[in-house]
Amino acid sequence: MDAIFTLKQLGQVAASLWKEGKNKKIWSFHAEMGSGKTTLIHALCEELGVKSTISSPTFAIINEYSSPVAGTIYHMDWYRLKDEEEAVNAGVEDSLLSQAYCLIEWPEKAAGLLPDDAFHIHIEVLDENTRRLFTGSEM
Repeated sequence: MDAIFTLKQLGQVAASLWKEGKNKKIWSFHAEMGSGKTTLIHALCEELGVKSTISSPTFAIINEYSSPVAGTIYHMDWYRLKDEEEAVNAGVEDSLLSQAYCLIEWPEKAAGLLPDDAFHIHIEVLDENTRRLFTGSEM
C-alpha cells in the first residue's frame, strides 16, 4: 500500500490498511515523533469497532482493547524502552507471543523481538496536513 492522505481521509486509510494487513498479527509503525502513529492506530481501532478509550500507552507501555472484529488488540508504545531486555521485563514478549493483534509504536527500540513476518507501516510527514503511508517488510 502506498497512500498520500490528510486527516479527513484517515478512516479510509485505516480501512485499507486493515484489508491489507489483517492476516498479520504483529504490526509495527515506523515514523518520526508527531507524525501521527497514535492517531492512525486510533482510527484503525475505531474501524475495528473498539468501544473503550483509545489512547497512547506511552507510560503504560501496553494498552489492551477489545474488538468485535479483531478480538484482543495490544497497543504498545516502545518509545521509553531502553532495549530488548527492558521490553521483555515489561511484558512485551508475552503479548507478542499471544494470538492477539499487536500494534507497536517505536518498534526499533526492541526490533529483535519482532517476528520476520511483521507488518511494517511507514508514515512520512509531507507537510503540516499531509502524510504518506506505505507498507513494506523493511525496517
